[in-house]
Amino acid sequence: KRPMVLAHPVTPWLFTGLIGLAYVRRIAGNFGRQPWRPVRTGMRLGLLSLTLVALGFAAVFVPGAGLSVGIGMLAGGTLAGFALRHNHAEIVDGKRCYTPNPWIGGALSLLLVGRLIWRMGRVDMATMTAGSAGFGQQASPLTLGIAAMLVTFYVVNSIGLFVQMGRLEAAAT
Repeated sequence: KRPMVLAHPVTPWLFTGLIGLAYVRRIAGNFGRQPWRPVRTGMRLGLLSLTLVALGFAAVFVPGAGLSVGIGMLAGGTLAGFALRHNHAEIVDGKRCYTPNPWIGGALSLLLVGRLIWRMGRVDMATMTAGSAGFGQQASPLTLGIAAMLVTFYVVNSIGLFVQMGRLEAAAT
């Protein structure tokens, strides 16, 4: 019998490319005035909250990841608080909008993308020299810490946007 192949060797590269496109879109959303979309923000908040729970489990089950995930969450929450103080919420043509702080969100996104690219290069080098790369090589405490910082930043930022937009609407009425 012929062995069953679960994935084509190109699949990880295609998936990485799709993640890259999503990140380019996400980074572009850090610049300029953004329309307030509460449903989209709420859905993103729910998904990112689940991701944060998964990172919490990784902190428990991945050796050495607890401290880095904890520090990442603390740093992400602190940076989000700082960024929220520099957001500008306003009503333009009867619609609620906000202008996010471009530098903090953009820098965090680029930090994660850079780390993932660096890790991909290391895993590829390890694969060529050792012959295989397991889950343990992918689950780096540093990568998990950076991911925790970014996810926590966006969770706290989304909650803060809901608060800011609620205050803006209350002031307008």
